[in-house]
Amino acid sequence: MNNDIKSYIKDKLSLVPLKPGCYQMYNKDGVIIYVGKAKLLQNRLKSYFTGAHDAKTTQMVSEVVNFEYIITNSEKEAFLLEHNFIKEYRPFYNILLMDDKTYPYIVITNETSPRVIVSRDISKMKKRNGYKLYGPYPNVKACNDAVEVINKVYPFRKCHEIPKKKCIYYDMHNCLAPCINKITRNDYQEYLDKVTKFLNGTSKDVLQELNNLMLKASDNLEFEKALEYKELIDSISIVPEKEKITLNDGITRDIFGYYVKNDTICIQVLHMRQGKIIERNGEIFDLVDDLDEVFLSFIYEFYDSNKITVPEEILIPDINDYQILEELLDTKVIVPKIGLKKQLVDMVSENAFNKADSLEKLKLLKISKTKEPLIELQNILNITFPKVIELFDNSNIQGVSSISAMVTYIDGVPSYKDYRKYNVKTVIGADDFHTMQEVLTRRYKRVIKDNLRKPNLVIVDGGLPQVMAAQEIFENLNITDINLIGLEKDDHHRTKSIVTIYGEHIDLDKHSNLFLLLEAMQDEVHRFAITFFRNKHTKNTFKSIIDSIEGIGDKRKKMILSSFDSIDDLKHTSIENLRSLGIPKDTAEKLLNELNK
Repeated sequence: MNNDIKSYIKDKLSLVPLKPGCYQMYNKDGVIIYVGKAKLLQNRLKSYFTGAHDAKTTQMVSEVVNFEYIITNSEKEAFLLEHNFIKEYRPFYNILLMDDKTYPYIVITNETSPRVIVSRDISKMKKRNGYKLYGPYPNVKACNDAVEVINKVYPFRKCHEIPKKKCIYYDMHNCLAPCINKITRNDYQEYLDKVTKFLNGTSKDVLQELNNLMLKASDNLEFEKALEYKELIDSISIVPEKEKITLNDGITRDIFGYYVKNDTICIQVLHMRQGKIIERNGEIFDLVDDLDEVFLSFIYEFYDSNKITVPEEILIPDINDYQILEELLDTKVIVPKIGLKKQLVDMVSENAFNKADSLEKLKLLKISKTKEPLIELQNILNITFPKVIELFDNSNIQGVSSISAMVTYIDGVPSYKDYRKYNVKTVIGADDFHTMQEVLTRRYKRVIKDNLRKPNLVIVDGGLPQVMAAQEIFENLNITDINLIGLEKDDHHRTKSIVTIYGEHIDLDKHSNLFLLLEAMQDEVHRFAITFFRNKHTKNTFKSIIDSIEGIGDKRKKMILSSFDSIDDLKHTSIENLRSLGIPKDTAEKLLNELNK
């Protein structure tokens, strides 16, 4: 930091108020590299630029050339504003959750005729009043087996939409058939009570029911079915596994612990559900800010992602200002001092201590394969660090079912929630040049209009023609702050070289991490585009075949399309299944004959 910048920051610091708020640190390229919050903005900001700091904080401060701040009415408002900035800009020095894994939950729907299903999209489920969620389940097979057991033992509704005629599940006494019977939710109450007990760890009733079904199948000489019930009985024991430490009070809780080593913090989380402890992988971060602030920020972001439901109780080590979490998460946060809960917190912190070394090695390995290659790309192209990259690819067959797809990488890692699909609207036939222009125009007009986050780099699939097509759109939209390149492939359809807007072809060392990362990016956008194209093309083919069958109108077509995922699924269904959807027998026969020609 030169003297002019030091003098400017010193003068600016004297004007910062002693009020709560959120602050943002900027580097020489105008990029936000760190976001924080404070009860007293002036004191916190001054602390960065005076006195000694650890190595990581010193490195961050050395890159700061400016800062901005927003005054808030409370610390809670500052906390929420900070996390909005972090989600939007993903600053280099803020903690960002590395584990993008989502665990499945078992869901009991709040419909008149309820269903028991598996879902990973809990954000959608939480919006539906009365839906009950059980989980998370890191053992996906055990979760699926549990739902299969429930649906085989109890007559819950199986279909997504209720048809007009009964189906095979009613004939098997496995559904109350709300399609033909007058059914209320009270008719399911006995089964709901038993399922609730089962998911809370009491499996006695379910095991008895399964055992009866197994013996009945065996008596009827249905040995394959009996074996199936036996396997389900065995799988039940996996769901409510016994743990060394249990709290059988029916309260859902999460336990957090941490360990600090060499300016890094390793954080570990354990979930306790139905008296069972489920370990989640720990994560490790650079410790740039105050320890307590980092720890609180991690916990809030952990739940704010909507991938994990907030439990009834959170146990944490003793840290300052932890009460703000109760207000933000609307749950009980406890710092236990003695007893079993204190043992749980100590155990999680010990896990963090034991995992710190291995997680540090994994982090360094990930950086070597993601961030370091991007720094190399930054130097080759002489651009700002390409933190956010958006890649585009087109797909069609002789101009039919034309689509385009965009994938996003942040710090060299796919950001799946930012992927986008585009149906081509204005281009007729196989015209890659104008397809690219249409999609880029749609994408970046919206980015400008809605003030969305801009990428640092856009990569198009192809050589100079595709790059020039994209550059023309950027000029038309007056975009000057997004870098642009193409990735050209060789005769074997493998990534070959970078193509710049100046017509340069930069060959890549095929053994370098930069080549491997760019190749992975190009393969990913191609995979995403091809998957989207195939789904669209299959759906179009699917519709055209159905439309050709006499006796299938819009209503029946909609029912068929919502009930089968593919032509292959429909080809291998039975006439009885089609009839259960309200399709007449002769029409069902015509459809299956046409599909199986």
